[in-house]
Amino acid sequence: MYILFTALFLLIPVGILWLTHHQAWARKVGVIVLCYVTGLLAGNAGLIPDSVQPVQQQITDLSIALAMPLLLFTLDIRQWRRVAGKAMLSMLFATTAVVAVATSLFFLFKGQGAESASHFAAMSVGVYTGGTPNLAAIKSGLDIPHSEYIVFHSLDTFVGAAYLLLMLTLGIPFFRRLLPRFPNLAEGSVGQEHHFDSDDYSPLLEKRNFAELAQATLLAALVVAAALGLSKLHGLLFSAGSSSAVTIVALTTLGILLSLFPRVRAMHLSYKLGMYLIYVFCFVVASMASLDQLAAVDFSIAIFLFGTVTGSLLLHGLFCRLAGIDSDTFMVTSVAAVCSPPFVPMMARALGNPSTILSGMTTGIIGYALGNYLGISLALVLQRF
Repeated sequence: MYILFTALFLLIPVGILWLTHHQAWARKVGVIVLCYVTGLLAGNAGLIPDSVQPVQQQITDLSIALAMPLLLFTLDIRQWRRVAGKAMLSMLFATTAVVAVATSLFFLFKGQGAESASHFAAMSVGVYTGGTPNLAAIKSGLDIPHSEYIVFHSLDTFVGAAYLLLMLTLGIPFFRRLLPRFPNLAEGSVGQEHHFDSDDYSPLLEKRNFAELAQATLLAALVVAAALGLSKLHGLLFSAGSSSAVTIVALTTLGILLSLFPRVRAMHLSYKLGMYLIYVFCFVVASMASLDQLAAVDFSIAIFLFGTVTGSLLLHGLFCRLAGIDSDTFMVTSVAAVCSPPFVPMMARALGNPSTILSGMTTGIIGYALGNYLGISLALVLQRF
């Protein structure tokens, strides 16, 4: 049974790619959105038994781990210097926005329990500047009750998915009208990256390309192995467990370093293979989300999370407009902050602007580093009120 479902998880995104290649309506909706929607429907229609969950978890972990270096191999980091400063400024704005909004919501909700409100503010800041590793660390650092953590984590899954779908669809035309255009796009060129723009994934099935795909996959697997080894080494040196944040940092760093070699950068199909794995990730992670979990959730907590994401997004956008930061840099750093670095490539793909991947990944990693400090410090300050 495990083999059957593994095959289905890998093949359904192939069917979605075929659909978008042959149907105009599917092409307009987009591969990522269709993967998310199909996954949600499959997971909540009872088509996937609970016993398959370990397989789902393994596929999501492995697909995102392999996809990250594959996507980074073909990037030219020399292009990043054009937007590096603005990306850092945008991340500063994103962090400032989420801290400001979470603090405001704390004072609005503290009547229902100041300590709990401070916990939700802290977890909001941690997860919406970094990611799930920060959320788990803040839970431990503040001794947050498991019940509060589970409620927050469950709701965050749906709020984060809704935010990402918004950014991948309506957010792109909206923010491109609100903010200046990305400089490369304004010049009508994205450099040498024509291979990023094609939706034709048939070259992945052509026999003549198998050698290149095998080389890229082997190289990505070596990067994953090295990153996991570095994470375990970090745990041994600092008497801690393996860190997801360290693994992400290592995957990104090694992928960027290998992209400096022309032969690695010339493996253009590496990007398509990485994006296919992102589509697999989107479908499988959506199939794990249970709509039934929302039934027992306190509505006020949902408002807290929704308000934090929506308010910080709008405030971040306002800051970027005042500072003249372009729309693509804003959107990719926003996704890096709210959804964490692994989701950056799919945002860059939806934008049709892969040169933003490096900016998003780098600022997202900075968010990982800041999330714990900001979240715990904010909670300790708010608990004094």
